[in-house]
Amino acid sequence: MNMMLKDVRRPINHGFTRKMFGAKAAQTGGIVRRSKRDVHREIGLPHLMAEVERRGFHLIESGDQYVIICHPGHIRILC
Repeated sequence: MNMMLKDVRRPINHGFTRKMFGAKAAQTGGIVRRSKRDVHREIGLPHLMAEVERRGFHLIESGDQYVIICHPGHIRILC
């Protein structure tokens, strides 16, 4: 099943969102990562993307993880 369609049907667990962005790393400009499975189950990718964009952070997908760089600065991937 298409993950985007699956996400739309799921209720959003706002506690998951608050906990993720309330983490010390998120508050101090660090890195937060969550498994894709957990994100899709708890809040859905569209909600995660909206929350990351609202904060001016950056979202990277790597393997089975979503990696959030919790600062608004420019990113350059070197290799």
